[in-house]
Amino acid sequence: MPQPKVKLVVTGDDFGYCERRNQGIVDCFRAGAISNVSLLVNAVSAKHAAELAKRYHIPIGLHANLSEGLPVSQELKGSTILNKDGFFHGKMGFREVLQSGQLKMSEVELELRAQVNLFCELVGHMPYHMDGHQHVHVLPEVREVFAQVLSDFGITYTRVPIEPGLKFCTFLPSHLRDFNTQVEKDALDSMEVFHRHGIRWPDVYLGLSTMGKTMSVPNLKRALSFTQKASLDDGVTSPLILTQSDDAATDFYRPVTAELMVHPGYPSQPHQGGCGEGPDDFSQSADRLHELNTLRDPLVLHYYRQQGIHLCAFKDF
Repeated sequence: MPQPKVKLVVTGDDFGYCERRNQGIVDCFRAGAISNVSLLVNAVSAKHAAELAKRYHIPIGLHANLSEGLPVSQELKGSTILNKDGFFHGKMGFREVLQSGQLKMSEVELELRAQVNLFCELVGHMPYHMDGHQHVHVLPEVREVFAQVLSDFGITYTRVPIEPGLKFCTFLPSHLRDFNTQVEKDALDSMEVFHRHGIRWPDVYLGLSTMGKTMSVPNLKRALSFTQKASLDDGVTSPLILTQSDDAATDFYRPVTAELMVHPGYPSQPHQGGCGEGPDDFSQSADRLHELNTLRDPLVLHYYRQQGIHLCAFKDF
């Protein structure tokens, strides 16, 4: 069997959000369209998701959540990371409170550790990787705490959401382009922190430009083409040029590693799912089913085989 050019982790985020999202993610995995999942342990169907992961042997990591719903830790009453109703501040609200200087990092750490411990209780082992719901893990100050928690628990892999070619994706709405630009800036500033703590991440990240309605077979091919360019431009997958024999050179061959972040599933029903506040518009959107159907499109699966892209999980690196 020829060496793959690319080892691609296709991660289904928000596992645990509701039973319908869970089932859609499992159906996607069983179709060979995703290869990894990221679990929201504070979501209402987290236990259901963990049981499915065990039943179908789905590689699973932790989708650390500091922005949506209820906390896991029981020691956060009156905490700076919660609003007056006891919920997290929300995607943008969390960022605003952080920017105001009012968030206590000791409380962020307490919650992250509680989520890792609950993950282990639900799943039966440590997360194979850990990232942040709505990219909170790369935010200033949070990234230092996040990296320390990963290091302490021995979690080796995370996500660094810097997507090649994203600035040329003018088809994205302006508000998303603005948000993505800030995410990439924060992610860039996180790399030194993660590296210092011995945390690793794939060579290429994809997913900001292929979410929801923008996911299509041509757009996935466009995004995935950057993994091929990485192998050509960076020499990541090329055998090292040595004076020894060709056989010796092949020993140093390393495929490009990449992660594609996706959000497939059967859309949540009103009042069913979420992380304590009910399902949001994102999870109830028909975009979730659109992603599910696009990812398992035979044209996409054929493209992987044709281009030497091998789907795997973080634990396979």
